[in-house]
Amino acid sequence: MRSKPLSRPARVIITAALALAALALGTFIFIVWGGGVALSDRTMLWRMLRDEGIEAPAPEVALRQLQAPAGWSVSMFATGLPTARMMTATATGDVIVAQPRGGLVVLLERDADGDGRSDGRLTLFAGLDRPNGVDLHDGWLYVAEATRVSRVRFDASARAAQGALQPVVTGLGGDGNHWRKTARIGPDGRLYVGLGSTCNVCIEQDPQRATMRVYAADDSGGREFATGLRNPTGFDWAPWDSALYATENGRDLLGDDIPPDELNRIEDGGFYGWPLVHGDGIIDPEFGKGQQARIAAARRPAHAFRAHNAPLGMRFLRKPARGAAYERTALVALHGSWNRSVPDGYAVVSLHWDAAGKVTERPFLTGFRGPAGLIGRPVDVLEGPDGAVYVSDDYAGVIYRVTPPPSPPPSPPA
Repeated sequence: MRSKPLSRPARVIITAALALAALALGTFIFIVWGGGVALSDRTMLWRMLRDEGIEAPAPEVALRQLQAPAGWSVSMFATGLPTARMMTATATGDVIVAQPRGGLVVLLERDADGDGRSDGRLTLFAGLDRPNGVDLHDGWLYVAEATRVSRVRFDASARAAQGALQPVVTGLGGDGNHWRKTARIGPDGRLYVGLGSTCNVCIEQDPQRATMRVYAADDSGGREFATGLRNPTGFDWAPWDSALYATENGRDLLGDDIPPDELNRIEDGGFYGWPLVHGDGIIDPEFGKGQQARIAAARRPAHAFRAHNAPLGMRFLRKPARGAAYERTALVALHGSWNRSVPDGYAVVSLHWDAAGKVTERPFLTGFRGPAGLIGRPVDVLEGPDGAVYVSDDYAGVIYRVTPPPSPPPSPPA
């Protein structure tokens, strides 16, 4: 007896199920027998797949393992913040952080008593749809959830939102791999939103994904600003010329060392290559063939990070008292690799622009992976009004505070 052929939807479902099963089996084999991968990193992958983290390391362990530049000091500003992601600072020195798990936006009170730790915390919002990006501008607090961006009037002195969040941008796709959204107000007063791809590498069906979009600060009528951006998580504007730069995680599964992760200078109308070409001319084996014209038009990175370092949040340093060593400098959080045979990343680095625009990368805060194992994964960096640098860690649920050396006293008058 001949069996009835399966319908097309049934074949699609079966194929997808088999693919997921193969991925799960491969992940299990990698976690258990992955050659060259430290046990803590295999544990990290397992926890990442389950959207979990670890307990915060003991302060003596973290502060012994973490290394900052000479003269800078490190403290654990706050703990107990699972999936802590992007941050913004109030004018009074408090830190606001988003936690996708639990749908939280939390305010961490500034360190008024000088012990290096936040003096307390307040939950501003709960039950949101996986909030990730937060920004403050002109008395408004902006919150980027998985499918929308909202805003509310915020009183920094009272540490309170004045009312409920009001949607500004809606209808953003919240499915797939890179569902987190980052939203910031630019120096031109417009709202910029980074939307990652649904996949590792594919032709997107949703034209909004893998793009940077721009909107009026109070109106959802927006447009495409730049395309070909696989996952533009962190972005900021250079204080010397207002140029927009964004981090990008390169595609996976081409090997340990290709393609590099990227820092891109984002320009209106620019195409940045994904999924056709990666880095400085690495043509994608699946989607790059026959696309020579579009590949030739793709913008090249302003800086290349090592492959799979996963650069996320970035901020330019703006405090003039830092001196020449940190002039024209940005800090970038490297979340760290999950698919290299030898793990890499797990640090905060500084990028330095010379007069010709060349970028040099240097270590800033290292040691998240060290003798005590993997103790954290940096996500975002923030320069507070007090000049301290705050680093969020979504793996251990910690906000670190990196304090600069005291400024030298002014020279006496002649």
